[in-house]
Amino acid sequence: MSTVQQPDPSERPARLTVGVVGAGRVGPALAASLQLAGHRPVAVSGVSDASRRRAETMLPDVPLVSPAEVLRRADLVLLTVPDDALPGLVAGLAETGAVRPGQLLVHTSGRYGARVLDPALRAGALPLALHPAMTFTGTPVDVQRLAGCSFGVTAPEELRLAAEALVIEMGGEPEWIFEENRPLYHAALALGANHLVTLVAQAMELLRTAGVEAPDRMLGPLLGAALDNALRSGDAALTGPVARGDAGTVAAHVTELRRHAPQAVDGYLAMARATADRALAHGLLKPELAEDLLGVLAKNAHGADGGTGPTGTNGTEGNPR
Repeated sequence: MSTVQQPDPSERPARLTVGVVGAGRVGPALAASLQLAGHRPVAVSGVSDASRRRAETMLPDVPLVSPAEVLRRADLVLLTVPDDALPGLVAGLAETGAVRPGQLLVHTSGRYGARVLDPALRAGALPLALHPAMTFTGTPVDVQRLAGCSFGVTAPEELRLAAEALVIEMGGEPEWIFEENRPLYHAALALGANHLVTLVAQAMELLRTAGVEAPDRMLGPLLGAALDNALRSGDAALTGPVARGDAGTVAAHVTELRRHAPQAVDGYLAMARATADRALAHGLLKPELAEDLLGVLAKNAHGADGGTGPTGTNGTEGNPR
């Protein structure tokens, strides 16, 4: 249930016509959630066959048109394109006269704040940066996941209430992010969410190699508990051989990884070193145990696990580095 106080009716944006430029996984979901709040999707643009199918599924009966035509039809335009494409898109729309004065122009990039929309601002648009801190599948389940989802909000101060009201109408929780903090904010989310997928996928692969038939079933309760503990307690939730200072166990892990999954060694060592540093700083790892542990990590960072890998080649056979 949302803990954000609902805005006064006078602060709620009027019912708007909504357009989407870039029918990736995010745009159609946000437009569908705005539709549930009473707004009316009227146009969507998409290039690939997948984006067109996604738009037809999430926004049935909404016509597929060009980006310029989306702006012509909509009061509120969602620019949901990849980060690197956003500046060029905004500049192009402004240069061609597609932007209308008073039009709400919303991008969903985590990297950028409102300044990336300056070309449109000069053309009279009202710029908003609303980034949902959520992973999207491109299916209707995304609309449900927006309930309680935090949005990183950046906008001119005079548009702050309107931006926050739109987020609340989508079921989200607005979190104000200052313009200069957007890159750091986005880096934090990428570190937590994107890298988590890589870690979990690698763990499942290793468990399958170890003979576990259902690695997802084994990891689900463990990772769920670890995530809950971390969110509640931060570094105090650290457990495992690194936090305990079990240098021998960590060395054995690296040896096995070099034998069975050499591509996972660098990631394991980097995360083990980061974990050791945090455990040591928070008094969880005893200094007398940290010395041996850090020695193991440093030695293996140079491609050694007792001298050589399983074939005498530091575990890099077949890898032309």
